[in-house]
Amino acid sequence: MRRGSPGAPRPAAVQGTGGSSAVSKCSAAARGYIQDRFLRLLVGRRRRRRAPLVHRGYYIRARAVDHCVQDFLLKTQSHPRTQILSLGAGFDSLYFRLKDMGLLHHTVVYEVDFPNVACQKATLIKRMKELSALVGDTGGEGLGVITFSGEDYKLLGVDLSELSELERALEEAGLDNEIPTLFIAEVVLTYMENIRSDALIQWAAEHFSQACFLLYEQMHPEDPFGRVMQQHFSQLNSALHSLAQYPDCEAQQRRFFEKGWTECSVMDMNEFFTCCTPEDEQQRVQALEPFDEYEEWHLKCSHYFVLTASNGMEPSWTPLLSNMTVPRRDGPVRMAGSITAAVCAVHSEISGLRRYGHYSVLIKPNVILTTGGFGDEDGQHCRMRNFHVLIKHAGYWKAGCVKKENPAKRWEERLYHTVSCLSNSLALVVGGRTSPSSAGLGMLWLKFPETCNASDPGDITVELVSLQPAAEPAALRWRHTTTEVIFQGEKYLFLYGGRSATEPVLGDWYFLHTQELSCTVIPVEGPVPESRHSHSACSWKGGVLIAGGLGAAEQPLGSVFFLRELEHGFQWQTVETQPPLIPRYSHTAHVHDGKLLLVGGVWFHSSSVPGVTVIDLMTGLCLDYMINVEHLEWPLMLHNHSSVLLPNEKELLLIGGGGNCFSFGTHLNPEPVSLSLSNILTSN
Repeated sequence: MRRGSPGAPRPAAVQGTGGSSAVSKCSAAARGYIQDRFLRLLVGRRRRRRAPLVHRGYYIRARAVDHCVQDFLLKTQSHPRTQILSLGAGFDSLYFRLKDMGLLHHTVVYEVDFPNVACQKATLIKRMKELSALVGDTGGEGLGVITFSGEDYKLLGVDLSELSELERALEEAGLDNEIPTLFIAEVVLTYMENIRSDALIQWAAEHFSQACFLLYEQMHPEDPFGRVMQQHFSQLNSALHSLAQYPDCEAQQRRFFEKGWTECSVMDMNEFFTCCTPEDEQQRVQALEPFDEYEEWHLKCSHYFVLTASNGMEPSWTPLLSNMTVPRRDGPVRMAGSITAAVCAVHSEISGLRRYGHYSVLIKPNVILTTGGFGDEDGQHCRMRNFHVLIKHAGYWKAGCVKKENPAKRWEERLYHTVSCLSNSLALVVGGRTSPSSAGLGMLWLKFPETCNASDPGDITVELVSLQPAAEPAALRWRHTTTEVIFQGEKYLFLYGGRSATEPVLGDWYFLHTQELSCTVIPVEGPVPESRHSHSACSWKGGVLIAGGLGAAEQPLGSVFFLRELEHGFQWQTVETQPPLIPRYSHTAHVHDGKLLLVGGVWFHSSSVPGVTVIDLMTGLCLDYMINVEHLEWPLMLHNHSSVLLPNEKELLLIGGGGNCFSFGTHLNPEPVSLSLSNILTSN
């Protein structure tokens, strides 16, 4: 399906990525993401069940291609003849779907791939009656590079990197350069050397009087997700050549203008899903399977783009223009400065801090307890069973496993829970989940000694105590927050938002009395925040600050609310920021000296990744700082992480983070990272 550079030992590896892609599309079709009854015939016995995250990734790819192809056919239906040329088509089913839908009345589809791939596909078509019946009787075997020839379907075996050979083969097959022609390159050109892919783009612009080009590829190679993506393809011996020279949407658009195309539009796949996919279709896809990998879904979409270009088309071909009034996210994020990240010097023999979806809490001065999540335990990737502790002593950190006084007591290996420290010997675990299809988990006490050896992690013990309080139903959620608030001198935990197995996003709240663990009804007035999960919440002035999160439409939110105490209850107030806060979720947050710090997370500005945002709660001034990672030898993924603020040192400790990077593998930040906040907390 995809190209290798000539002379390099890559074609077999590149073709392998094409086969894997067809299997993934087939799995997505089997689960109802895309309507395609032909993929199973072309994939054959190689069928495999893929993960929901992969299904979504291949859905948006197929959706973008179909959207643009059908727009081309609609806009050119008044022409007596049109043609589609699919470059590196592999085992794609485009022709058969279009033919079956009755959309090829006057259109011929040409497909090109490596000779052995084209021969395999031709053999499959001849063998499968359901396929050959659509093409019609060809009256004989394919000749030379034309491995299959029907009235409106031609399959050619040619190496795309050999442009002169490609041109001769297409001319022999009957391609007409005077009629409207759509070129499709779906993750193809990036496997070719740039000089050869550029030549192909220029050739298409110069040799066809009415030409359209559809390109779908990767971008943003240098941010953390991009580095993992690049490493994956390099390990497959299928390096992505385009990325260095054309790393983003703007560079790709300039590329096409420079190669002779007069019109060109481009957007990343987050924007395509938001702007070019109808709302009811978005909701249909979001409801197909239990799903809880929002961060990786949005990161995958921010690292792929769809581009359309045209020449000589009347009227103009602009399939990426949207009727929706959604603001574009163009342009870089303006940074106020940078903060240098440093690897924490941790003395440890364990790998237990390599995890995501966990929770870390300061249980005593210089003692941090980390629980739950998914990560590396004894060399295995799994839901974490053990608790881990970080202790700072004599200027450096020690890490170790925590002894459970009742190891038989089930922790339930939960993710996306919260832990609230209620005293120097007691913490409350609320919610979390095992799998996204399971009901949320309830509450659990963690008891630890009031005094312990502050220099030895092995000295920390934790006792698990099951609870079934009256407030238990309120806790059956995950990706929520629990925050200490004070009302009339009494302490409460404010449980807010999140999601459950039946509700993809929650907007309710509860006040849990910390001693009785019962829900107390306290009046709340003011504008109610929209439902959200994966937001942040911090105690401030007896109330709570809520920032960001993922909303009901799986869109990041940029709102900040303050729930403040009144004489008779609480009141929601909107916190206005200038400039407006960039919407984000899966971040962490802290308040220090009247400033709200938002750390990491995921946003839709694909030109950069979130660092640390500082909001002055008195003035509303909002400043973004990038995190300088030049001293780190590995990608720092700041989502699904935890962070602990050490206020005296003005130091922020980042623990864990990462996730399943689409089909590129799981990345876990290997070590805790320290950020010194001295400069930004004094200058802001």
